[in-house]
Amino acid sequence: MKKTLLAAAAALACASAAMADPVAGTWKTAPGDTGGYLHVTISPCGAAICGTIKEAYDKNGKVSAGYEHKGKKMLWDMKADGGGAYSGGKIWAPDSDKTYKSKMKLSGAKLNVKGCVAGGMICRGQDWTRIN
Repeated sequence: MKKTLLAAAAALACASAAMADPVAGTWKTAPGDTGGYLHVTISPCGAAICGTIKEAYDKNGKVSAGYEHKGKKMLWDMKADGGGAYSGGKIWAPDSDKTYKSKMKLSGAKLNVKGCVAGGMICRGQDWTRIN
C-alpha cells in the first residue's frame, strides 16, 4: 500500500511539473534609462499568468534599498496562445506609471515583453533574461 501511495504521489508531482507554464520563473528586465533593472517573478494566477516585482537593482547591480514598487504586480491577465506566445494581458511600466496592453514571446532563456497602445500598432518592448 505504501509503495502504491508513493508511486501515485510521484506521478502526481511529475504531472504537475509538466503542466507548469514554461514562462514561470524569475526574469531580469532590460536596464532602464538610469541603468537600473528589475527582477520580476512570473507565475500562474488563476487561469492567467502574472508577474510581480521581486527586487530592484541599480546600475552597479546593487539592490536598491527601499524600492517603492517592490511587490507590485507588473504583468497580469496574460494568456498562453501556444508556441511560446502570450497575449491579452496588461503591463504596468513603473518608469512612466502607465498601463498598456501587453504581449510576450518566449524564446529559450529570453522573453520579449511588449506594451502596446493604439490597438497594438505602437509598442514599446524589452528582452528579459531568465534568472531561474
